[in-house]
Amino acid sequence: MNNKVVWVTGASTGIGKEIAMAFSRAGYIVVVTGRRKSRLVNLAGEIKFAGREASALVCNVASERSVQSTTKRILEKYGRIDCLINNAGVTVFKSLLETKVMDYDYVMDINLRGAFLCMKSVLNKMVKMKKGHIINILSVAANTVLDNSAIYACSKAGLLALSNSARKEVRKYNIKITNILPGAVETAMWDARTRQKYKNRMMNPEDVAAMALKVFEMPKKVMVEDIIMRPQKGDL
Repeated sequence: MNNKVVWVTGASTGIGKEIAMAFSRAGYIVVVTGRRKSRLVNLAGEIKFAGREASALVCNVASERSVQSTTKRILEKYGRIDCLINNAGVTVFKSLLETKVMDYDYVMDINLRGAFLCMKSVLNKMVKMKKGHIINILSVAANTVLDNSAIYACSKAGLLALSNSARKEVRKYNIKITNILPGAVETAMWDARTRQKYKNRMMNPEDVAAMALKVFEMPKKVMVEDIIMRPQKGDL
């Protein structure tokens, strides 16, 4: 088993769960976090049943205290975090006119503040190790106008800018930061009616997971900066 430790946020379902499974199958130690304890425990149990190492921790990425506590627990157990995968994300499908302040706070707190807190929590250790990798799961909404997604787009565009700035700061320490911008993926973020209607057009969570693993396993001297993934027939 590879001793590299990979922390996946938002790992309860969907893309995060498949990323955790893909990295585990590749031999990495996986730490899965999210807000739904039972699903995380089941996922970690499934990985351990296959004879691989995993840990499950409840973490609210919007809470600085929760993120710091989670980071501390991972470091106490494994001594390192080689890769952070910022996957936790939410949305509300509303026009800007219909969007309430509480909708804005909810989306921005998890999608942008959460990723910021997690990045901050691991970067100092990575700088000391002079290596590390942060993979941010964004969305084509970061640079594409989509219906009823103004606040979601704002959060992902903000994370894209944050990631690009951070990359310039830390690449001298051999730290990689990669942004993956997927188009429509069949996950619970979409309502059941939309998933049923567009299921054959949407990408699968496993597709994004495979890309994340491929990016992480690139040669040391190669940094993949940004990847855009879309369904073959384009945006919905």
